[in-house]
Amino acid sequence: MRVNITEQRSPMFRVLSEDQIEIIYEAALDIVSKTGEKVFHEGALHLFQQSDAIVDGNRVRIPVSMVERAIKDYPSNITVSGRDEKRALHLQKNRVHFGTGSDCPFITDRKTGKRRRYTYNDVAEAARIVDYLPNFDFFMSHGLVSDVPNPNTYDRHQFLAMVSNTAKPLILTSVDGAGLRDLYEMACIIRGSEEEFRINPLFIIYIEPSSPLNHTKEAVEKLLFSAEKSIPAIYTPCPSAGATAPVTLAGMLAQTLAETLFGIVLSNLKKPGMPLIMGGVQTIMDMMTTTFSYGAPELSLASAASTDISKWLGFPMFSTGGCSDSKTVDEQAAIEATLSLYTAMLSGATIVHDVGYLESGLNGSLPMLVLCDEIIDMVKHICKGINVTDDELAIDVIDRVGPGGHFLSDDHTLKYYKERFWFPKLIDRSNIETWIGEGKKTLKHRVEAKMYDILKTHSPIPIDENVLKGLRNIIEKADQTKS
Repeated sequence: MRVNITEQRSPMFRVLSEDQIEIIYEAALDIVSKTGEKVFHEGALHLFQQSDAIVDGNRVRIPVSMVERAIKDYPSNITVSGRDEKRALHLQKNRVHFGTGSDCPFITDRKTGKRRRYTYNDVAEAARIVDYLPNFDFFMSHGLVSDVPNPNTYDRHQFLAMVSNTAKPLILTSVDGAGLRDLYEMACIIRGSEEEFRINPLFIIYIEPSSPLNHTKEAVEKLLFSAEKSIPAIYTPCPSAGATAPVTLAGMLAQTLAETLFGIVLSNLKKPGMPLIMGGVQTIMDMMTTTFSYGAPELSLASAASTDISKWLGFPMFSTGGCSDSKTVDEQAAIEATLSLYTAMLSGATIVHDVGYLESGLNGSLPMLVLCDEIIDMVKHICKGINVTDDELAIDVIDRVGPGGHFLSDDHTLKYYKERFWFPKLIDRSNIETWIGEGKKTLKHRVEAKMYDILKTHSPIPIDENVLKGLRNIIEKADQTKS
């Protein structure tokens, strides 16, 4: 019998040590308490004025004690499910979930190959593809609906396209607080009541402050409404190093954390204990092109570092992966997507979004979704690690086969190969004669064929017609009243 054995069930990876995390946290506290941040919402300023914070116009400085009290009030585990309640996000430490991003303005038309604006039907098709793909756990819109009667109410139409075409959990964006209120009412119709939504939320709302150190009226009203209704919320700064954050990654991490901590305190003042998810989409501004780079290695490095910080604080983490600066699904797209997905998985990020982004977040690619599903499947297999047990060491098997033998017909091989080997669905391992005989198809050809097959054959779980009528009534009312 062996004792004091440490078993590593998966590969281990981290960027920051405990000491480095503490240093960054202390720097963030300095920013929050000494530099302060601006708030452009009267109700939020009133909440701060009633607290121990120091308010000077719209600039607010928060004592360290307020930050640390607020952190203690937040749940470390959050669960959100889709229309099919078996499909759920269990937001827990080191439990990783993958999904799309939101609101790309453009798409490459799958029939003409031309770049054009994203439409309602495109969002619906992206949702159907994600509903089918087994390695996607949630759906954000992937694109920004442009063909709506009122651009100020696109978010309601976008939600209808999403929820009608996938039963998986959703992460939504909204124009403002009024938009979020309508989305919440629509979700409550689907769930049956506000009480059912509170117990079993249908969606998470994405909220973004404006770096550096600004909290806009729209972001704050969404955060406060989320706190009021216990809507799970992601509060995620999106700075670029050298432009809206310091050029050094340590400085960008400190500023991002300061902006996040500010949101944590504000939502806590409104309602302690609301389900809040820490975010941080952090990358560089490419100094040659001024691009907010989605393929830069710094994005993966900063995201993994923020995940280290989130686990230290006890918050779920909203991270990034599966995206590229490439303009099409090519070798660059595959390289950048793979590196970011692998890093995000190894880091243990709770929610990994933006899977399927091309063109630095401007193009929501449907084929890229299919390609990334294969990459995620491969990354998950690597992260299963290696079991070191007596049976898997196979000493008796090696002895039984002996020198010069083979293991193909051994029972041990039959027992383990299906669960220990990874089997590709799109990656080709055939010999060259077979490949030539089947038309010399590249990975891109196979990805596109799979995409068309999904769109042709897959149908999501339908929504009851009475529920759809209620959702459309809310949208029609918003279209008529929103200026």
